[in-house]
Amino acid sequence: MHYRLKKIIFRTYLSYMILLTVLLSTYILAINFYAFRLLRKQRDDTDIGELNIGDGDGKLLLVSAMGGAITIFASMFAFRYRLDSMLLMLVLPLLAVVNIYCFYLGYRSIFIFW
Repeated sequence: MHYRLKKIIFRTYLSYMILLTVLLSTYILAINFYAFRLLRKQRDDTDIGELNIGDGDGKLLLVSAMGGAITIFASMFAFRYRLDSMLLMLVLPLLAVVNIYCFYLGYRSIFIFW
């Protein structure tokens, strides 16, 4: 192939890789921010009596599976909220390991071609 064409293809490819990296990083930050806000809102609603303890576990588990397990687990200890829930104490660390592995695979697949 012609040298200029190779150079154009490489620059385009590099631009897409940078875009994918930015999108993945933005997703990770956004889902963790949402996880923090969700747990804080549930704690506040429980304190004022609008929500019973145990309500909203499905939301927490869904957000954890989407990538916010580490934030929810750390926030539970920071807020001292729901520490007696055996389900969350067992599932969240497992989901955190799965989240870290998935994020690793996401970044590795982006950087493998650089």
